[in-house]
Amino acid sequence: MDNMSYPVILTLMVPKESKSYRHIYFTCFFIIYLLILSINIRLVMIIIMTKALHEPMYIFLSYLCVNGVYGATGFYPKILSDLMLDSYVISSLMCALQIFVIYSSLLSEFTILTVMSYDRYVAICKPLDYHSKITNFTCVKLILFSWILPNGVSATAILLSYLRPFCKYHIDKLYCDNWSVVKLSCTSSFVNNIYGYIFALLFISCAVIVIVSYVKLISACKTSLENRRKFWQTCLPHMLSLINFTFALLFDITYSRYGSNDIPESLRHFLALELVIVPPVFNPVMYGLNIRTVRRVFFSCISARVNVLEAKKA
Repeated sequence: MDNMSYPVILTLMVPKESKSYRHIYFTCFFIIYLLILSINIRLVMIIIMTKALHEPMYIFLSYLCVNGVYGATGFYPKILSDLMLDSYVISSLMCALQIFVIYSSLLSEFTILTVMSYDRYVAICKPLDYHSKITNFTCVKLILFSWILPNGVSATAILLSYLRPFCKYHIDKLYCDNWSVVKLSCTSSFVNNIYGYIFALLFISCAVIVIVSYVKLISACKTSLENRRKFWQTCLPHMLSLINFTFALLFDITYSRYGSNDIPESLRHFLALELVIVPPVFNPVMYGLNIRTVRRVFFSCISARVNVLEAKKA
């Protein structure tokens, strides 16, 4: 409990050639953060204001966007502050908070993508049962499940890590992650390993649900042109999001635990940052551009804004 009672200062990895490129890094991260905020908030507002989009799939999509903003806020303000002050340190308590926000967001994204695969399975394979199975109340329950489970898992993992005393104080990453904190202690990590395996089994079961759903979806699409159209329009972006996210998360977990000197440093840092950069941008862009209803409303909003500006100029 000493780590929680008496916060210690931890050092984070300093970006390569930060003295020379600090302002460039700051500008890039700031632009990415603004992009994440603008596209995710815009898509959520479109879904809220458009009655035709008050359907389960779009409700899950809006939750995915809100979760992306939440996760990005756990990383970008801190890295921007570090780059501005040229000081890469963090207290143990703030490190715990950052781990909780980033990892609860990542796990919540994986869970909601699993829920969305089930939603698409019912919509395409059992269309007559869709509105009786996926009701508004069911949506609320699934979203609460996608929020409570990852938060509980993340909080437990952090608590187990912080119950162990620190004997090292450097994290070799731009942000805090749970296994890096575990490695700061000189005591046995047996309990953390067991919990990690239980956690892995839990989310492997989610992956199995996704695989089974898509096997049945692909089988259903063979028999109907309409089902194939639905699959390419709504399932393809979901599959791409899930594949991108899964590979990035697997690399991050594998490297954090086992490491490898064979992987170039620049590639290692890119793949670690990919988790906090790509999904929050990739998800709304893929869904927004690929789903016709969302795309039509999005561009009509832009067109209306342009017309208003032109009218003011005239």
